[in-house]
Amino acid sequence: MCSRLVLVVFALFGASMAQAAVKQAAPDGFQIEHRFLLAAAPAQAWATLGQPARWWPKDHTWSGDAANLRLDLTLGACFCERWKGGGAEHGRVIMLRRHELLRLSAALGPLQDMAVSGVLSVALAAKDNGTEATVTYRVSGTSTHALDKIAPAVDRVIGQQFGGWAAYHGD
Repeated sequence: MCSRLVLVVFALFGASMAQAAVKQAAPDGFQIEHRFLLAAAPAQAWATLGQPARWWPKDHTWSGDAANLRLDLTLGACFCERWKGGGAEHGRVIMLRRHELLRLSAALGPLQDMAVSGVLSVALAAKDNGTEATVTYRVSGTSTHALDKIAPAVDRVIGQQFGGWAAYHGD
């Protein structure tokens, strides 16, 4: 059991960090990109993308429970978290191509309170009996936001969040 836990931790942090990059960072915005290889066909990867309760880290929810997350893979759908007495909209589906692309308008986590604009894209392509996923997150604000200072932390968090999705398909 302990060795399996070590493998999962490596998959979540090690693999995602090795294929991640802050592509651009300035005080008024940044772009982050992560690439993952999933041991699943694009259709299966797509299906679980729409089930964040299975793979999203509970530490990156407002309620502390990933079971409260929902994401319907339809245009205009809410990536939402609902709990007794509250809720949050993490993002809204603004574009999709089934089994190929999901794009959300999403100022995730504390970025929501900063009143910045964020676009999160997840592109899927068949590769080597699995799926290559490219997760790109672009955030724009004003120079007073100093987004270049927080870009590395957001990069790590995106790696953890979508690293959980990639690890879900690990074996």
